[in-house]
Amino acid sequence: MDNNKATTRTARLVTIAVMVALVSGCATANKATDWLTGKRTADADEQVILGAPEAEAYLTELYDLAAGDPATQAEIFADASAAAQLTPGPSTELRLALVLATPGHTESNPERAQSLLREVLSQTELLTSAEISLATIHLNNVERLIVASNEARRLRDSSSRAARTEEQALSQRLNSVETENRRLRSDLAEAEQKLEAITSIERSIREQD
Repeated sequence: MDNNKATTRTARLVTIAVMVALVSGCATANKATDWLTGKRTADADEQVILGAPEAEAYLTELYDLAAGDPATQAEIFADASAAAQLTPGPSTELRLALVLATPGHTESNPERAQSLLREVLSQTELLTSAEISLATIHLNNVERLIVASNEARRLRDSSSRAARTEEQALSQRLNSVETENRRLRSDLAEAEQKLEAITSIERSIREQD
């Protein structure tokens, strides 16, 4: 009886061990397949960059920059600019680029932001995934802003040229009208002189009669 129980228990343990082995084998095979096909596995670790700010820190500062008064905006820009100069690196350069890319304050500079963001994105191995996302999104935004600004400038220049051309044409027409008026006044004065001379001759003739 004891031998039968022992045999049954051993059989159960063997079955459980086989099932565990099969499950582990399937999981290993799936991970291997994902690795070979370039897929990330669910337990893939995020890249960790020591000293890199959290995404929330960037977003909080950008909110303060957009919603703050001029003094707050100037302080944020000065702090970001100083950090990029004193401790240059992808994170400090990204911070400054994000400040420059944010419209609505006096130090906003899309062209410089574009240059900095491109430089930052050339060092993705030194950035966290959140930093890469922020840099990519703001680079796309400033590039669109630059295109829109250039188009607006082109339209303004075109309008200014059209206005100048129209103004010149109007000035030419006014000059032409003024010249014509002077000629007419001269002709009128000459005609009046002739009329006066004829009248004087007629008066002399009547006086002689």
